[in-house]
Amino acid sequence: MKQIFSRIGQSFHADPGQQLPMWKRVLVRLATRKPIDQILREGSGTQMRRVLGRLDLIAVGIGAIIGSGIFVLTGIAAAENAGPAVIVSFVIAGVISALSAFSYSEMASMVPISGSAYTYTYATMGELMGWIIGWDLILEYLVGAATVSVSWSAYVVSFFKDVFGVTFTPKTTQAPVLWDNDSLSFKVNHGAYVNIPAVFISLLLTALLVLGIRQASWVNQVIVVVKIVVVLFFIFGACRFVDRSNYTPFVPRREGHSYGAQGVFKGTQRVFFAYIGFDAVSTASQEAKDPQRDLPWGICASLGICTALYIGVATVLCGIMPYKQLGGASPLTDALKPHKNTKWLRILIELGAICGLSSVILIMLMGQPRILFTMARDGMFPRILGRLHRRFKTPYVPTIASGLVCAVLGGVLPVDILGDMTSIGTLLAFIMVNIGVVIMRFTHPEMERGFRVPFGPFLFPLLGAAIALVVLVLSDGPTIYRLFIWMAIGLVVYALYGYRWSRVGNPEKWTPEDVAYFQDCGLDGGEERGGRAEEDKEGAKVEAEP
Repeated sequence: MKQIFSRIGQSFHADPGQQLPMWKRVLVRLATRKPIDQILREGSGTQMRRVLGRLDLIAVGIGAIIGSGIFVLTGIAAAENAGPAVIVSFVIAGVISALSAFSYSEMASMVPISGSAYTYTYATMGELMGWIIGWDLILEYLVGAATVSVSWSAYVVSFFKDVFGVTFTPKTTQAPVLWDNDSLSFKVNHGAYVNIPAVFISLLLTALLVLGIRQASWVNQVIVVVKIVVVLFFIFGACRFVDRSNYTPFVPRREGHSYGAQGVFKGTQRVFFAYIGFDAVSTASQEAKDPQRDLPWGICASLGICTALYIGVATVLCGIMPYKQLGGASPLTDALKPHKNTKWLRILIELGAICGLSSVILIMLMGQPRILFTMARDGMFPRILGRLHRRFKTPYVPTIASGLVCAVLGGVLPVDILGDMTSIGTLLAFIMVNIGVVIMRFTHPEMERGFRVPFGPFLFPLLGAAIALVVLVLSDGPTIYRLFIWMAIGLVVYALYGYRWSRVGNPEKWTPEDVAYFQDCGLDGGEERGGRAEEDKEGAKVEAEP
């Protein structure tokens, strides 16, 4: 197998004295990999504060996973896609996520860098594929945060109505456009102008993240405890209202674009958004105390805990109300309203949802800037995005930019369209990370790994990649079209900027003065910064080959 990878690389090369045709030079350039040694050297010199322990990382994972998926999309997927079989959708999505979680754990223990799947792909499949996944991760985290901000707004509105009797006007609490699942088109939401609560929470958490990762971690840990308690209260408090007839038919007959076996897989694609978050643990690699040991724990433990809670909530929710009535923005509280003496439980759930959704937005807005930060250090984006704040040691420029864009998206778009875009972007990232594990086992077998995927490099990674591909292909047409449009825009940006300024592909364009610009962001450490810039140039010329 190693010989196969070697031959593939040699097929793009000729003798040093031979002039390569233009098409071959372009292919070599696009397939250039970033040397692992250079990646690890840059990561070891970071000035980011390593303050996150094992429990902190598990809390980061739970904080990112339990949110809109459990409090909102469970009901929407049941009402519009799978019916009571949304329970099966959660199981399938959990299996896919577990397979990919193993791959993420191995890659994160090998390459503990904040770039997550972008860095892994860059090191294994070359610059172009690395860019594609990096651009895809921008979609995943940014749109994911916007999705949850819309759900947060809905629960805030419901909370104020139940507790204080205050009813907010739809003009300032709903998106001006809606998505029609039957016609697969946008419709104007008359009387709504902007979702102000969604804008508010995005900007508030952005400010917190600029102040520092330690402060954000403390807030997240408190919120995680609150929402786990609330989820358990719902499962055990609402199970007494379960009506078994609501589970029949378990898999409803196909109706248009909904239900049936395909609806179960469409539901899987939709609730897959609920599992997004364990991969966010890897974006905190450079702020972890012992990333090689603790990152796999953070990824796998958080996913296991959340999967059990998801299946429990989906089972109870579909049992206490007919599935077609669960399509609202706050299905857990809507399902409890017809039942007597549940106001206290509804208020508790609304409070837990507000806290829980806040932590998801927080973690998504933490991961997004760190992807931009890493890509900017590689020359893929303008270098201003690759600096740390002098005092707080946080990537403040990409954090502020991400927060502003998230606020705009959350203010004008509905939750279902945002959730679908996030899910399909994540599936693509999972495919690449699974394939990357196979490649790294043969190209870098000697590298130290704090965790290895069980049963060898083929079974789980290839199975995880294949299942993720099937779910992606079964997504509805408009969602796939939007992904292609986003990727097309990304390729244009890469051609105009990333291709021209990549550090690995254009080492001659990066002078010691250019690298010194990143002095405060930990590109390299100590007094060796200027000298290492020259080393990086030489290393890229010698080592960067497909």
